[in-house]
Amino acid sequence: MKKNLSNHCCEKTIFDSIFRKHAENIHKFLHYRYGSLLNPQDKVQDAFIKLWQNCKSVPPDKAKSFLFTTANNLMLNEVKHQKVVLNYVDTKPKNHTNINPEFLLEEAQYLEKLQKALTSLTENERVAFMLNRTEGKRYKEIAALLDISVSAVEKRIYSALLKLRKEIKEI
Repeated sequence: MKKNLSNHCCEKTIFDSIFRKHAENIHKFLHYRYGSLLNPQDKVQDAFIKLWQNCKSVPPDKAKSFLFTTANNLMLNEVKHQKVVLNYVDTKPKNHTNINPEFLLEEAQYLEKLQKALTSLTENERVAFMLNRTEGKRYKEIAALLDISVSAVEKRIYSALLKLRKEIKEI
């Protein structure tokens, strides 16, 4: 059986296989890096649209890199846009609830500490830590997803835990 070697992604079967292979991983990458508020699924779809628009210039073996780079750039553009929007939004008073004000203060302080601690991690540590702790991925799965060794994943997560424990005493 003769294998059809194509040097671009314009064939439907090749494009479909690239989509099935990488769409979920790109979504997870964007979700853990930027969170769910910026609609990572939309950016994944936009990245595949850009791949289709540039399919003649992107060989199949470079499609993964093209998609991850494009999706990341789309997300960075969205972050910049949201910063502009936040600069012009009027601040509205928060709704008052029947929850104990002391609890609300402690919760806000803890969340602030946690957010600060997570942002103090390097990007590599944060991504590996979030994949392991929130998604429940095993080290081997994370290593395959990030294209690094299992020992590198162990080191990143261990380092992240040390930093988090140092900054947040309650953990």
